[in-house]
Amino acid sequence: MSAEAEPKTQVDESSAAKARKRRRALPTVLIVLATVVGIISVFALWAQRQLMEQDTWSNTSQQLVENGEIQSALSDFIVTSIYDNVDVEQSLADRLPPDLAPIAGPVASALRGPTEKIADKALQQPKIQGLFVDASDATHQKFVQLIEDKGEFVSTSGGVVTLDLKSLLTSVTSQLGVGSKAADRLPASAASIEIMKSTELSQVQTGVKALKTAAWFLTALTLVLFAAAILLGRGRRRESLRSVGVSLVFIGLVVLFARNFASNQIVNSLSGSAANEAAVNSAFDIITSLLRDTGQSILVYGIVVILAAWFAGPARWAVSARRAVTPWLRQPQYAFGALALILIVLFWWGPLVATQRLIPSLVLIALSAAGVEVLRRQVIQEFPDLKTPDVPAGPEATP
Repeated sequence: MSAEAEPKTQVDESSAAKARKRRRALPTVLIVLATVVGIISVFALWAQRQLMEQDTWSNTSQQLVENGEIQSALSDFIVTSIYDNVDVEQSLADRLPPDLAPIAGPVASALRGPTEKIADKALQQPKIQGLFVDASDATHQKFVQLIEDKGEFVSTSGGVVTLDLKSLLTSVTSQLGVGSKAADRLPASAASIEIMKSTELSQVQTGVKALKTAAWFLTALTLVLFAAAILLGRGRRRESLRSVGVSLVFIGLVVLFARNFASNQIVNSLSGSAANEAAVNSAFDIITSLLRDTGQSILVYGIVVILAAWFAGPARWAVSARRAVTPWLRQPQYAFGALALILIVLFWWGPLVATQRLIPSLVLIALSAAGVEVLRRQVIQEFPDLKTPDVPAGPEATP
């Protein structure tokens, strides 16, 4: 009887050991999966915000037109459009006395360089910059209408999105001395930049609609996978929390590295000269600044999570630090009061992307409050006799 029972016991122990290994491996699998999904969600969420949010688009347009390198490129575009499509010599001759009309040709050629400087100076004026932002906003509205409403708008526009700079050209030419009517002679193609062709409409509509769904779904899925990994890591939750922190750091680094790699590739492919390279590089930096800020914020979150896991761990310095703050942590008014003060400073400073948007702000506040409460319960159980000298032990002192 005992001989038969011994193999059965060994089999049971082996099965139990395998089950324990699977349970220990499950949080790791979930964190790895969350890391992959998280990387994709960052790019999806950035693209969705950059392409579809009017405020983000407007802020980007304002930063673009205020950039010196882009102003130089834009002034060059304006002057080239004028000289290629308008008889500047004749326009000057019409404005000069008859006896000086013969010098209109040499003057027109000599004025091209100074004209670019005048145009560049004009683009530094808030009123002129506002015209660029208005034109860009109109383009974005047209783009959104194309994506979200295939009916009447597509039939009237042909499914083409262009950045119309006619009003900007008119204002600048009036300051160049060639007359504002010169802009009226420009063909439509010379006063606009094509953003999207009609042949690309169907693909863009499908891609953007999928992007809008994926952005929020993948972000939520990432958080759920992280939470599940921590909850399922029973007995090893601090290690799971630390792994989540490492995962966040990895996601942030991948996002920043990918942005820098894309910058080199895109700038090299789009720039045809040193001057254009500076403008393209500035434009890329501005357009992807939200992606950069998001990557940096995630990196900071990961570091904070790793430090929190260390602070809750068995290291001697961590235990000493917890012991020092236990008398104040055990009292909710001190613990959450300090948290509130930190959050107020954080939101006032605004270094993180989450502090600039409502839903991410609420998530940040909720997770911070939950973390403080978990730490309170740990130190109360760990150091039950430590309390503030002026506050008697009460219900708040028990976990």
